[in-house]
Amino acid sequence: MYSQRQSEADTGCKLDASDLKDSVELVVGALHPLMYVIDNDSEMKMFLEEHVPTNTGSQDLDISNMELSWLPKVIKDFVLPSGYPGNRHHMAVGVGSFSGTSAAASAAAIRWVSKDGIGALGRFFIGGRFGNLFDDDPKQWRMYADFVGSAGSIFDLCTPLYPSYFLPLASLGNLAKAVGRGLKDPSFRVIQNHFAIAGNLGDVAAKEEVWEVAAELLGLSLGILALDTPGISKSYPTLALTWLSVRILHLWFRYQSLSVLQFNTINLKRARILVNSHVLHCTVPGINECNRMESILLWQRFLRPRIIFEVSLEEMINGRKYRSMIKQLLHLYKGEKYFLVVNQLNPTDIQVFVSFKEGATSLSVFRSVWQTYWLYQNWGWSDNIFDQLEQSLVELKDRFPDLLQQLTDAGWDTNNLSLKVPKEMSIKELPAPS
Repeated sequence: MYSQRQSEADTGCKLDASDLKDSVELVVGALHPLMYVIDNDSEMKMFLEEHVPTNTGSQDLDISNMELSWLPKVIKDFVLPSGYPGNRHHMAVGVGSFSGTSAAASAAAIRWVSKDGIGALGRFFIGGRFGNLFDDDPKQWRMYADFVGSAGSIFDLCTPLYPSYFLPLASLGNLAKAVGRGLKDPSFRVIQNHFAIAGNLGDVAAKEEVWEVAAELLGLSLGILALDTPGISKSYPTLALTWLSVRILHLWFRYQSLSVLQFNTINLKRARILVNSHVLHCTVPGINECNRMESILLWQRFLRPRIIFEVSLEEMINGRKYRSMIKQLLHLYKGEKYFLVVNQLNPTDIQVFVSFKEGATSLSVFRSVWQTYWLYQNWGWSDNIFDQLEQSLVELKDRFPDLLQQLTDAGWDTNNLSLKVPKEMSIKELPAPS
């Protein structure tokens, strides 16, 4: 049975044209993509299809792929930038050397593995696993970096209380600080680039270094002054309270400094604010107002309505209700680069599942957000879910051009949307053979 189906998939699934009059073939992109064939009775059949990469015509790209063909995909995604090698120049990794006496080497190795090595592993994990998040929301991750770094300092502060546990406490402190630095550096580079409006990133980075060193010197001076004060240095509770007060003040200043940043690019948080305003009032807030309204601390998953991207086809059509209307949904979204369905959690709350087709762009993500908010604000006017989806698409088609025009007039950069399309799972629509 498997061989027969694989053969059918390899030959393009040659079926009679009359049987495919109202049919659509969907291919879910993956390492071993699955082909879904929906017939006139809404029965879904699944086939395995071998993926044959297309020739992009770029010799450098082909050479890079050949050189790294031996490397598993999961490792490539972890250690290489997203989209490599198509969006990066040639890369190189430097290798250093170590020399010294055996005693010094042993001591350094023990210290590195037990304390510094754990911190290095933290940065290694953050850079490999979350490297694609910092461009979307640098304010949030810069703030989280300070929270995590503060947690690391708490472990250091606890070492005098538990001297016998110095090594594990210091190791956990280094780990937290390293994770905080792993969050801080990439997100801050994005913020630095935001300030370099004249292409003077090097100058901006150098002046930032001056301010940072000045602040560090001031902090060291205040620290020495505090330690020389008997009432502070000889009383641990007073010392801990002083540290806590300074740390809270630091976090508050950090939050205020990030709150005044004004990005003219549209990420998912700002897209939600802009779209909600347009759906309700047919207007959009300006750059200053929208950036003030943007929540720095709140995660996307806690925003309402909840939007879940990169949903598999099985999840989207799960249940008899969607399975019975699958052909209607396919026809409904033939003009869009995504599929969107609604899961009503309770009478007052809904969540939206979105899956993107091959060829979807950031604009497709933006359109799906607009449709989501229209459904959220107008949900329940009809008992027929399909009617509500259809009406939302009609509204999207009529009103979305006005949204883009208002954004352009307000100074928003609509040509550089920070709305990434998930690439791990996509749906390919194939025309039925004639």
